Formats: sequence, C-alpha cells, structure tokens
Amino acid sequence: MPPRPPAPVRRIATDAEALDIAQTLAEKFRTGASERDRERRLPWDEIEEFTASGLGAITIPREYGGADLSLVTVAKVFEILCAADPSLGQIPQSQFGVLALIRDFGTHHQKSRIFGDVLNGWRIGNAGPERTTKTIAISTTRVSETPDGMRLTGRRFYSTGAIFAHWIPTRAIDDQGRAVQVWAAYDAPGVQVIDDWDSFGQKTTASGSVVFDAVPVEAELILPVWSFASQPGLGGPISQLIQAAIDSGIAVAAIEDTLAFVRERARPWIDSGVASATEDPTILHEVGSLLTNLHAAQEVLYAAGAMIDAIAAQPVTDQSSARASVAVAEAKILTTEIALEAAEQLFDLAGSSATRAGHNLDRHWRNARVHTLHDPVRWKSHLIGNYELNGIFPNRHQWN
Repeated sequence: MPPRPPAPVRRIATDAEALDIAQTLAEKFRTGASERDRERRLPWDEIEEFTASGLGAITIPREYGGADLSLVTVAKVFEILCAADPSLGQIPQSQFGVLALIRDFGTHHQKSRIFGDVLNGWRIGNAGPERTTKTIAISTTRVSETPDGMRLTGRRFYSTGAIFAHWIPTRAIDDQGRAVQVWAAYDAPGVQVIDDWDSFGQKTTASGSVVFDAVPVEAELILPVWSFASQPGLGGPISQLIQAAIDSGIAVAAIEDTLAFVRERARPWIDSGVASATEDPTILHEVGSLLTNLHAAQEVLYAAGAMIDAIAAQPVTDQSSARASVAVAEAKILTTEIALEAAEQLFDLAGSSATRAGHNLDRHWRNARVHTLHDPVRWKSHLIGNYELNGIFPNRHQWN
C-alpha cells in the first residue's frame, strides 16, 4: 500500500497544544495496539492521523512557517505516543532526525523546500544502514552522474518509516568517494520498499529493506554529509533524545499495565498474610522503586531536552555540541535501564497469570529489548566517562 497523497497539516502554535494533541492521539492509538502487535498489522490509518495532527512539523523553524517548539515538548510527545503504541510512536523518529540535520546544515533553498513539504503533509522516512557489510560505516550504495542525470543505486535496511513516507533519504557515496545524503521520492522509478522486518519486538515499525535501482534524484537534494563532520551540530543529540523518549514511553506502558494487573487480577502470595496483592509489602516496595526510577529517568530526559534548547539558542560550538551529547547519553542510560526493568518486573509483580498469551504483556519486554539496542548503552557510559575524566568530546557519526 503506497502512502496517501500529502495534504496540508494542522498548524500547532504552542507546546501545550502539542501535548494536548499527543494525549488525544495516544488515547486512540492505545486501542488496538496489542492487536496490531499480535497480528503485525501496520498502522496506516494511525500514521495519517498523526500527520494531519501537525505533530510531525512542530520543530520546523518559525521563519519557515513552523512553531519551533521546545525539545522538551518533542521528548514528551514521543513518550506519550510510545506509551500507547511504541511501534507507531517510533515511526516519525526519522523525520525529526533529518529535519534536525537540514536545520543544522541545509541551504536556504533546501530548508524552504523540505520544511514546506512537511507543512504540506509530506512524510519523511529513512533508508538505514546496509546489513551485509562488516561495519555500519561501510556503504556500497552509490549516487552517480549519468547522461540522464543523477542516479541512486543500492540496498538498505533498518528503514523505519520508509513504507509510510513520501521522501526517503539515505546515505550514499558519490563519484568522488564522499559520503552524502540523497533524497529519493517514494514513487520515483526504481524505488522498492520491502516489508521484510521480522524482529520479535517493535513489530509494526516496518523497518525493513529499501532498494534503489538507478533511481533518478535531484542534485539539489543531495547533501554533502562529508563536509559536516568537522562542523558542530545538534542533529545527533536530538535524534538520541528521541530514542531515549521512546524507551521512556515503553517503560510507562509496562508500569501502567503492571499496576492495572496487580489491582485487578493478581493474588497475594500465601505467606504475605494480606487479602489483596495491592497490600503485599514486597509488591509495594517494588512498585515504589520502579516509579522512582521512572521519574528519575524522565527528569534527566527532560533536562537534556532543555539543555539542547538552550544550546540551540546560541551559535553551536564543539564544546556545546559535546555537552548536548553527554546530557542525552545520561538520559539514554536511565531510560534504557527503566524500560528493561519495568518490562521484566511486570511479570514478577503480576504473577504467572500475566504470562498468558491472551494478555500479550510480553510485548512490553520485546519492545524494550529491541528498541534499547539503538546505540549500545554501554558505549554511552564510556562516552560520559571519557568526557568527564579525559575531556574527550564524543565522536560525531556521519555514517554512510
């Protein structure tokens, strides 16, 4: 099923409006989320609702017609949506990541074109790294000058959102051997989006393959990523902030379902001497611990968003870009830990009846385990330690 034609979206004006819309959508998206996961049914209608709501355009700068809302709001929007359905909530991540890149390094013409398209209902997906190379930094995807214009050829994977998108950016190597980002239209000749994502978690993100077979692309929509490596920007930290927010949303969902199951279905352990699971002192202790860890992770997440907002208000330097990466790394560690802890503790506190297939509560653990693998969290601890102890700035990743 191809994406529907673009249509102008709602213009959101304030942070409060964006959060209200996110809450309203989340209530709708929560209905059917378990069934979509169980049946691996892609959320076509829900993505159209998200696009029409205007939430996908909230980071567009005011000078280009957007609201330019805070990154704290962006993090909360993703958290709210992912607490309802983390697969659905993850799909717009690529759009926000590439919009941040365009904001940092795009030309005025590229900004006008792409920001304008998003405000007119165009969705941006992603054709991610290749999966047959020895490292993620190696690319066999090429964009070349031909007598008929620029042509893109290659096969990519981990392409979250591509099947729903109107624009599919990807990384490639140009004729000079340099890394570039190339924008291909979904309906361009030679583009094939393949729904071959078969992970046990985040099942409906459709993060599968995209094939480019001599696809015609516009020269003005080829970004010289190779030239950005030496320039400080905030695209990386913003993308990581969103990943952390997704994990926080997964944790919220797991904890909410834990509390509901304990209240409504769980029985107290025979040695507890109480009549209800909600009075079991060991359960009370663990619930208190879970909520403390969740709230701590959320506060660090929001603080990281606020720091990036403050940094973005000034010219970005190597040092301020590094501080943003470190702040987000701290959030990523905590949201990873609480997502995994909450999804695991659900069964310990709710009891063996919670494992029945009809409840499908294992989706929280599956989603947490799969999504938290975005950038190994062990390297986040290394990044922080190397920065604080040795003054080493985090690497900038301009993957091919």
